[in-house]
Amino acid sequence: MTLETDIHWMRHALRLAERAEEEGEVPVGAVLAKGGEVIGEGWNRPIGASDPTAHAEIMALRAGANSLNNNRIIDSTLYVTLEPCVMCAGAVIHARVARLIYGASDPKTGAAGGVINVFDAPFVNHRVEHRGGVLAEECGAILSDFFKARRR
Repeated sequence: MTLETDIHWMRHALRLAERAEEEGEVPVGAVLAKGGEVIGEGWNRPIGASDPTAHAEIMALRAGANSLNNNRIIDSTLYVTLEPCVMCAGAVIHARVARLIYGASDPKTGAAGGVINVFDAPFVNHRVEHRGGVLAEECGAILSDFFKARRR
């Protein structure tokens, strides 16, 4: 994959993050791509869905698994605007996603190096190529602006 491709899909994920914000959710978006096509997408919905697991990544993985009719989503890339938490990192590993590309780092709950790196832990049974920082400023800005507005 090229950086240009990663930027393209991250822009798509940012549009989904905006959708989350419109719904009053923390603005995080995720796109699951395989073979140059979107096979799943999601945005944060824990409040609206009354579901603590309804993070953007989980929603995209569920949609992708449904579209493939398979719980293994091999040869895919997940693009997410914020570094995944431990729950989402575990789901990415269990789904056998090949690559994870994220935008903003999460120094409070990030599980791809922010606080812990689940992906490089010796006990995991699947290795996920992972990289952060793609459109990091834009991805971080939507979150910062959201939380500034909520504090007002």
